Amino acid sequence: MDDYPLLNLFWTMLWFFLWIMWLFLLFRVIMDIFRSHDLSGWAKAGWLILALVLPYLGVLIYVIARGKSMGKRDVQEAKERDAAFKAYIRDAAGTDGGSGHKGGHVDDLAKLADLKDKGAITEDEYQRAKSKLLV
Repeated sequence: MDDYPLLNLFWTMLWFFLWIMWLFLLFRVIMDIFRSHDLSGWAKAGWLILALVLPYLGVLIYVIARGKSMGKRDVQEAKERDAAFKAYIRDAAGTDGGSGHKGGHVDDLAKLADLKDKGAITEDEYQRAKSKLLV
């Protein structure tokens, strides 16, 4: 360890860190090329060849040319994933208001309680309707 000074170790670690960061950027660009729906197959092939044959220059050109749309695609994909997740949760919880799901019973019970509170039905009618729903 005496023949490798601390400053050289620092520079080696810095270059290694920058190399890892560049690899992340390269993979991010390649993923964006494949994910982009506004590019034709030939355009994707061209960008991919540029990014792989001239990696540093190709990635730099891609980020300059399509960097803004990369962010927009990320936001759009996040919104689509969020909407799909919320739809899955609604479907799994059964809160679509259908009478065949658990959520439909909850909604019906809430409506019955509201009718009872307003005085539209009596306590006895409320209990009978509630027992029918819970069976």
